[in-house]
Amino acid sequence: MFVRTVYATGDPALLDSAVRSLNSQGRDLLEERPGYRGASVFTDRDLGKILTASWWETEEARRNSDEVMRERRAGLLEPFAGTVAVAGYEAAVVHHLAHPLQGGGLRVTRLEFDPPDGDLVIDTFRATVVPRAESLPGLARITLLIDRLRGRGIAGALFTDRGCLAASRAAMASARHAATAKAHADVVGLEEFEVTYADVRLD
Repeated sequence: MFVRTVYATGDPALLDSAVRSLNSQGRDLLEERPGYRGASVFTDRDLGKILTASWWETEEARRNSDEVMRERRAGLLEPFAGTVAVAGYEAAVVHHLAHPLQGGGLRVTRLEFDPPDGDLVIDTFRATVVPRAESLPGLARITLLIDRLRGRGIAGALFTDRGCLAASRAAMASARHAATAKAHADVVGLEEFEVTYADVRLD
């Protein structure tokens, strides 16, 4: 599958209005598009950040939805968003264990690597990170999204509650260090979010 992410930052006091728009009007728009497989909304209410991920059966379906969403995105995020960044990825690894719940937690690790090393990054993540993570209490899903052309990736660890997310930090730090060393990848960002909405059909 393929994923489009939207990363918006703004005034924390205005975040809830944007979330309401995304969960109503935004979801309706997405569900009308062919190849749509679901979406998630994650928030950092303290700093004023929203991360959304929409999932698509094919890269073509994702691209075909871009035009409609590009025209409506600003309106959905007003008046909250001061900055908006959109990116597209291949869902290279999706290891699903449980359905994520509202109020759960997401850890996002942003990666950079040499574009020819894309397969090495995928293989290393699957062999090193997934086995270490899947036994962690509360893990719902672990994913690796990559942009092979630009040499960028997002590793996501989704937990059923924020307590489990916090308890996993040491173990995931060890797995992250081992995997990036083997894959010759650099960590360029590390963030945690609350799960506000998550409904992705992975079957």
